[in-house]
Amino acid sequence: MERLSERGVRFLDLRFVDVLGTVKSITIPSQRLPHAVRNGEWFDGSSVEGFARVFESDMFLRPDLNTLTIAAGDSVPGAQVICDLLTPEGERFAGDPRGVLARALAEAAALGFDYAVAIELEFFLLNTDPAGGPRPGRHDRASYFDHPVDLGSEVRQEIVDGLDHLGITIEASHHEVAAGQYELDLGLSNALKSADQLVTIKHAVKAVAQRRGLLATFMPKPIFGAAGSGMHTHQVLNDGGKDVNAFYDRADQYHLSPVAKHFIAGQLAHARAMCALVAPLVNSYKRFVPGFEAPVAISWAQMNRSALIRVPRAGSGDRAMIRVEFRAPDPSCNPYLAFAAMLHAGLAGVRQKLPLPPPVEENLYAFDPERLARHQLGQLPGSLAEALRDLRQDEVMRDALGVHLLERFIEAKEMEWQSYEKQVSAWELDAYLEAY
Repeated sequence: MERLSERGVRFLDLRFVDVLGTVKSITIPSQRLPHAVRNGEWFDGSSVEGFARVFESDMFLRPDLNTLTIAAGDSVPGAQVICDLLTPEGERFAGDPRGVLARALAEAAALGFDYAVAIELEFFLLNTDPAGGPRPGRHDRASYFDHPVDLGSEVRQEIVDGLDHLGITIEASHHEVAAGQYELDLGLSNALKSADQLVTIKHAVKAVAQRRGLLATFMPKPIFGAAGSGMHTHQVLNDGGKDVNAFYDRADQYHLSPVAKHFIAGQLAHARAMCALVAPLVNSYKRFVPGFEAPVAISWAQMNRSALIRVPRAGSGDRAMIRVEFRAPDPSCNPYLAFAAMLHAGLAGVRQKLPLPPPVEENLYAFDPERLARHQLGQLPGSLAEALRDLRQDEVMRDALGVHLLERFIEAKEMEWQSYEKQVSAWELDAYLEAY
């Protein structure tokens, strides 16, 4: 309350996300925060995607004061706090995505591990047409690591400055491969804190871009023939309380401990089902195509950027830098569900001591189905429908999400797929309208 008073903050946004990762918000007068912390703030859960049925709709938001952020200056809007979702009995709601990740982290802690992630967040800044809609022609012609002196670079710097005022440090930012595409890199942090920060970052990116006349989009593949936007996630298990990287083994060729190898094997084993959670849009599967540094086959490697999982090289004595990079996620995902799924899959491998298959350092984009079979490599789902079928059958993912949330998620996504299938696309009109 002192912080809010010192900054002259009159209103506070209570933020949470629905099953699909959409940010929701209730605004309260700042002086009501103590009431919200002690008693929760009521809202109608039946009105939120995948939360509750009409006859069990009473729900409460409980602010997590560790997430309180107050903007300094005009770069990003307002003050906010992220909330947990409670039932009227004061219990955590089974459909709360944040609660799903908190439960996964508790299971890791019971095994003696802390789970931390570092994020590479990619997005596009697009021009808008006079009517305010997107014009995917992009506003620059720059490419990877270019430094054009243009509006996009100004907006990127303004975003980084604004996030810094919110207490979110971006370790690096740069232009990405496609024209109009950018990346923000977040440092290694507890997975719950990272997910909370992603909720704030995506809102701030869109707000700053809109104020400068651009559209920011986290759509995975907005432009045909250009690189898509990923959310590569670098993962570490630390021995709980010791701050020692449990993935490190100096004697191993790749500096990977048995825990790391089992963790990778678990994620490979559950990769197809995980895709529905880490790449959750119809459009996500148009990113999984050869030639754009997005994964297509279920494999791991060190140097190979076409692999699903990569173990970046680190110095021989730098145990802290041994990380497992999972390259399937894209920025449209619900980060709470994505991180929970990734952690559960990895821990399943650790519990079962799954053997790690050999790495594949060759260009997987050149592999035909026969060659993939020869290397015993599976392929990622070709569509959201395929991914949902695998998700429904995967017991580890069912444990990760819980029955309530899993069923609501699949139901919403199957409706999305059915709607997409019925659409007549511009491609169909171009290919068939005059020819037939």
